[in-house]
Amino acid sequence: MDKEVIDALIEKKPKLIAYREKLEAMQPGSFIVHKSWGLGQIVSYDQALGKVIINFENEEKQGHAMDPAFFVDKIDVIPEGHIIARHRQDPAEIDQQLKDSRVEIIIQILQQKNNRQASILDIEKTLSLLIGESKYKKWWNATKKELVKDPRIGVPAKKSEPYILRDVPISPEEEILEEFRSIRNSKNKILLAEKLFALSTDKTDLKKDLPEILDTLTQSIKESSSQLSQADRLHGVWVRNDLARDIHEDVEILEPTSASIIQETASFVNLAADLPSGYYGRLLDLLTRVFPEKWTTITLSIIKEGSGKLLSEAISFLTKQDQWDLLQESMDRWVSEQGIKSPVLLWIVKNRQTKKYEKTLNSLATPKLLSAIFYAIDYEALQKTTNKRIPLADVLSEDRDLIPDLLADADVETARDLAQSLISNQGFEELTKKSLLARFIRQFPTIQELVTGDVSEVKDDLIVSQKSFDARQLEYKELVEVKIPENKEAIATAREHGDLRENAEYKMAREDQTTLMARKAQLEVDLQRAQITDFTAVSADAVGIGSIVDLEAGSTGQKVTYSILGAWDSDPDKNILSYKTPLGQSLLGSSVGESVEIEIDNLRETWTVKGLARWVDNN
Repeated sequence: MDKEVIDALIEKKPKLIAYREKLEAMQPGSFIVHKSWGLGQIVSYDQALGKVIINFENEEKQGHAMDPAFFVDKIDVIPEGHIIARHRQDPAEIDQQLKDSRVEIIIQILQQKNNRQASILDIEKTLSLLIGESKYKKWWNATKKELVKDPRIGVPAKKSEPYILRDVPISPEEEILEEFRSIRNSKNKILLAEKLFALSTDKTDLKKDLPEILDTLTQSIKESSSQLSQADRLHGVWVRNDLARDIHEDVEILEPTSASIIQETASFVNLAADLPSGYYGRLLDLLTRVFPEKWTTITLSIIKEGSGKLLSEAISFLTKQDQWDLLQESMDRWVSEQGIKSPVLLWIVKNRQTKKYEKTLNSLATPKLLSAIFYAIDYEALQKTTNKRIPLADVLSEDRDLIPDLLADADVETARDLAQSLISNQGFEELTKKSLLARFIRQFPTIQELVTGDVSEVKDDLIVSQKSFDARQLEYKELVEVKIPENKEAIATAREHGDLRENAEYKMAREDQTTLMARKAQLEVDLQRAQITDFTAVSADAVGIGSIVDLEAGSTGQKVTYSILGAWDSDPDKNILSYKTPLGQSLLGSSVGESVEIEIDNLRETWTVKGLARWVDNN
């Protein structure tokens, strides 16, 4: 835009005087960045329209006409020679630099900024235009590691501070040493020494300064016990020892030693929790050397009270030390005693199907584990003071296989008790409770009454013969000991085949599990209701359970004989009826000479009882 156009715009809208410099920079070919539409290039200024014509990279905004008075405050003009402008003009050259010279790209960005410094946000905005919104983060994360080691660039200690292009290069080690000498806080000294160790690839560069650093660290650890926790002191010893290995043959003799600190420790759980996570493995290894007789007990206490990475690393450490049997035994006990906390339960649930732990965690997948999960969720819900979600409750809701897996060996009464615990649990919203209860009901249909209050199901005893009772018991035993375990193995095998959404074998195994568990639940209810009879108590005067009945049809004279036996004794081919069948129910209580209207062989008419006998007297 030329001077006359800009003067006319300002005369018309005086507030534009504040943007004169920006208006002057808006020349044909210049690149601009719009807050909403991204990068664009000015094509021309249309005096007739009084608008700037811009080709935005957004294809819908090609040749877009815009009134400068309405968009000048929403854009930034990219200076000539800026890396973004150069990239659009010669992408091959800049793309090669992005690949081969990461630090140089950042230096070029900083050179274009006032005072040669830029905030993290400013750099990221430039990179998103240069590399693309979806790709720049990966590139930037890799580049930040290189920037830390470059003496030309001052890397911010906090996210709120800028990156600075230095006038005089200073090595990162020199910068840290200068800060190390100036600060008085003992914990910060330890952190700076650790940073120095991580940065210095060639420790010979530090050799002349190491004695001073080591002496300062040792004095800080000794004299600052009131400022430093036991975890801070142990961390400091390890940082000191790492730095000292190049000038001391045996760093473990430097006082205080790591062993002397943990020997003074009252709570190893608190010590472990306060350490930086990168030192968890080092602590666990130290425990085995300092406490050879009780390190397993200490490690178990860390697991029982720990969480997150500390918990996982302690479990992995015990496993590598061939102590899995001890861990499994401890977890079994914690579950039985309801003394197991949410983080451990969460670890068990998440790892129960992993190749590494599946077989060893299989013994924990019981109704007791589900009870412990409900207890932990309820406890956490009662303790929390915010709306923060409970991770264990979320996993229970999201993992649709978890409840069926844990109920696989449950009987009806155990399942009912657990469902009742769920209903009264404070850690679930009502909709979530209903969803979880539906998983109970699929395996144990009688639990439906807890939700609906429906008690219409017949609760009376079932009269059964010894033979049929034994057959039902045998079926139940085969389900529990053979079919259900085989199905669990089939599910585990099918899981290994990959994506469960497209895994036909897994879906079939799950469907079989639903059928098997429903049958198991029904058998448990029936066997509990069963009353065994030998049919000797039946009267010879009226039809009862254990009667042989002779019937004659009134219209045709057709004759038929039925034996009315127990609930599970039906054998239509032998004319043996269960007393629970409609025909059996119609005949119960009838005497010789009485007539009943019933349907036999699809023929409904009046049948007369012509004779009665006791089944036991004829068999």
